[in-house]
Amino acid sequence: MQHLACIMSGNRRWAKQRGLTPSLGHKEGVKSVRRAIEFCVERSIKYLSLYTFSLENFRRSADEREGIFNLIIQGARDQVPELKKEGIRIRFIGDRSKFPDHVRESCEYTEQETASGTRLQVNLLFCYGARQEIVAGIKRMLSDIKHGNLCEDAIDQDTVSAYLWTDGIPDPDLLFRPDGDCRLSNFLLYQSAYTELYFSDCLWPEVNDKHLQKAYDYFYSCKRNFGK
Repeated sequence: MQHLACIMSGNRRWAKQRGLTPSLGHKEGVKSVRRAIEFCVERSIKYLSLYTFSLENFRRSADEREGIFNLIIQGARDQVPELKKEGIRIRFIGDRSKFPDHVRESCEYTEQETASGTRLQVNLLFCYGARQEIVAGIKRMLSDIKHGNLCEDAIDQDTVSAYLWTDGIPDPDLLFRPDGDCRLSNFLLYQSAYTELYFSDCLWPEVNDKHLQKAYDYFYSCKRNFGK
């Protein structure tokens, strides 16, 4: 396995069960991010994609959105030295035109400072939506065809992948989702065509090595024939 993707769902439900604010649930969820990173490093998994903030999440309250943004800013600044030391590269994947101005600088700083990391690439899908990603890719292809930079007859699956925000990142081998829901929620729809899906009843802040190991073991128990 070279790519693990996770839908980090259940932070708010975890907080509500404990009478806490959503922001405290998101803060607790950051600990599970660290556990997922350590899990991948220990098993030599090269890519970890985390659904951090969807375009649909802009519908949430201003206070909750701001709490998530502040976690990203703080995490970006505070964790950079350790990430560089451990050889971990951070990339933000999503609609950059939607990045809040006060967050964009921290995102770009983190990407630049960790760009040389080769041990693990952590993709934070931020201001992301798979349908929106596909639409944006189609628009770019049509523009390039119009201006003579792309031949319509040359378009294949690899071409489409190159026009997505995840260009250069291999498709996920395994997608892990906690919280008991069994859906993709507009996450990596094109890229997950042959991804193994693993759903768990735990909530994201509860995710630990044992949960991830069960998903990992499930992946290696699957027969991946790819239509053969």
